[in-house]
Amino acid sequence: MIKLNDLRPARGATKNERRVGRGRGSGWGKTAARGSNGAKARAGARNKAYFEGGQTPLSRRIPKKGFKNINRVEFQTINVGFLEKLDIAETEIDPAWLHERGLLRSKTKPVKILGNGELTKGLTIKANAFSKSAREKIENAKGKVEVIGRA
Repeated sequence: MIKLNDLRPARGATKNERRVGRGRGSGWGKTAARGSNGAKARAGARNKAYFEGGQTPLSRRIPKKGFKNINRVEFQTINVGFLEKLDIAETEIDPAWLHERGLLRSKTKPVKILGNGELTKGLTIKANAFSKSAREKIENAKGKVEVIGRA
């Protein structure tokens, strides 16, 4: 029967730690296998992983390109053709309604309706933004377009 206090690693699985700096007779005395002087012979001295020996680092040699617009508004998009395919009993559609049915990933990101596809149902659609073609298609189908404030 195996007992917890009898458990040992397999024979040959572990080795004794090399004890450097314990005198010349040990074979690892004097410089303790660090060679002679220099930063690497000192305690605690290690270069960062990105250090390139003093030459200009890669991150500084590569040119900067482009910029990121901090005022960009990222919309979640839905096409009017997609709304046509839905089996809808309601006539009023808003972002909360779309999110409840799993058609939008985020509750907080603004929604934009795009004009790809055709629409025949007269729906009242509330969203943060509409493309020009989507607005025309909704109004041609006797629907209403309501722009709501940014979420």
